[in-house]
Order: sequence, then structure tokens, then C-alpha cells
Amino acid sequence: MNAIRKFTIASAICASLFSAVTISCSEDNDFPTGQETPAVNHNNAKTRFINVKGTYFAYRSWGKEGGIPLVLLPGTGGSMDDWDPAVTDGFAKQYKIIIFDNKGVASSKGTTPNTVQAMANDAIDFIKALKLGKVNIMGFSMGGFVAQRIVLTEPELINKIILADSGPKGAIGLSNLPSIIAGTAGLSSEESYLKFGFTDSDKSIAAGKASFARVYLRTTDRDLLLSDATSAAQFTAVLAWAQPDAGALEEIKMIKKPVLIIHGDKDLPISIQNAYNMKQNLENSVLLEFSDSGHAAFYQNHEVFLNKALEFLEQ
Repeated sequence: MNAIRKFTIASAICASLFSAVTISCSEDNDFPTGQETPAVNHNNAKTRFINVKGTYFAYRSWGKEGGIPLVLLPGTGGSMDDWDPAVTDGFAKQYKIIIFDNKGVASSKGTTPNTVQAMANDAIDFIKALKLGKVNIMGFSMGGFVAQRIVLTEPELINKIILADSGPKGAIGLSNLPSIIAGTAGLSSEESYLKFGFTDSDKSIAAGKASFARVYLRTTDRDLLLSDATSAAQFTAVLAWAQPDAGALEEIKMIKKPVLIIHGDKDLPISIQNAYNMKQNLENSVLLEFSDSGHAAFYQNHEVFLNKALEFLEQ
């Protein structure tokens, strides 16, 4: 099980195994008031719980009131504290954003399912429980798999979609994940973060180290560790998604919502070819490719990414 935990931290671009802390939160779905909003950011947003069909989900929300909210879906092994504040706070200047732990993940209760579709169903239930109406969604890596299934399952719930370093079913390169993970054995948390998410250029490494540091700026009320059971379930779901699927590209043609595809040209676990394939088969899509960038391309290039993403959402 330790090997699986290593996998989940690496593939989600997690920084390390976090220390568990006591969470102070409320069991409601009220967002901060307008008076509180200007002072709230990634590093101090309150952890809250909401009952979703009998299971309590942990979430945080902050940002600009009004408009269509943006819900973020993390990669494998990711919790609320694995998002880079440069990205979340950047979005929050223009949108109300919601980050959350899906069923069984980190601080949320319940049992983590071992299929992407079941994860999507749980995310749909969470969004509906918050009574957000129509939302924008952004999925990173595995979160992008989940995002695809959300929009295919309940398209009326979604306004626009951002897919960051993700891919369709049978994603090229994803089946090599166990070998890639084995190559990170013995690395420190920061070294794994850099290996998995960035390239070996000086520029990319510097950006990766800066991102790694930002992830740890939140010092109180940090999320809980993922359990071994959750890690195993996510690993199973990702490897199943990696299996060849002759109908995958035909299926995503059913997605008619606007899609912004973000990808690094040197993405290690999910080849850039996946972005090209999605662009060719999503009729209402835009591709933003970053050079000299790995699996965390949108962290390395967060300023350019945010400019493009905000423009996309505002159109």
C-alpha cells in the first residue's frame, strides 16, 4: 500500500504526505458573506462540511460574488491543499471558486469509489447539494477524467470546462504510469513534485520550486491525509481509464460545451498527443499548449494560464 500512496502523491503533483491536523469547520453550505469575501483567500478559507445524500463532504469556497461559480476537480491523490494558491486565488479575483474533497478523499467521509464514473456521480451530487445551479468546472489530470464524465452524464449542469493535463479514455502514455512511479523511488517530496510535474530545464525547475513553496503557505486547518483505501481506489480507477478504448474519441464528440484544453508539451504521465486528440474531437474547444512544461503546466505558467482561462470563462 505504501507504493500506491507514493503513486497518488506523485501523480497529483502533491508536495508530500501532510501532517494531519484538527479541522475546525461548520456543517452547513453557507458561503462567506460579502463583508468577509475581500479578506478570504486560499490560505485562510474556512473548511466546511455539507451533507450529500448522508455523507459529509469537505469543501472551501471564496472569491467574487455573483456570476457562475467555478468548481475545481483535483488529480489523483489531490486534496484541497494540493492546489497552487497562485491559480486558485487568481481565479477568485473574478469568480466564486469551490474546492472540495470528493467522497472518501482526505477530510470527506464515506468510501472512495474505484471508477471514474462513480467519482463523477459523487461530484454531481455535491454540486447539486450546494445548490449552485449551472457551474464551470476545471479538472486536473484525473480530475479531467471526472470532468468529462460529469458533462456527459449531466450536461445541463455545466457551463464551460477546463481540462488541464488530462486525456480521454485510453489516454496515450497513462498505462505506463506504474513504471513512471517506480522512477521516483527514493526521491524527496520536492524532488517527486519536480520530476512528475515539471521538466529538467532551469526555468521549469525554478517554477516548480516556487509552486511547491506556495502549496505549503497554508499552515493551519490543513486537509487530512488520503487513506490507503482511497489511494488504492483511485489507482484502480486511473488504470482502468488508461485501458484502450476504441470508442473514446467518438464519445467525447458528444460534449458540446465550450472546452479549454491546457497541456504541457513534455507531460510525463499523459502525452501531449492526448490534447491534440481531444482538440480534434471536441468541436467547441481551444488548445493552449505550453512549451518546456510537464504535467503541472498550468502551475509553471500560471500567469499566462490565468489570463487565457479567465478570457475563456468570460466569453
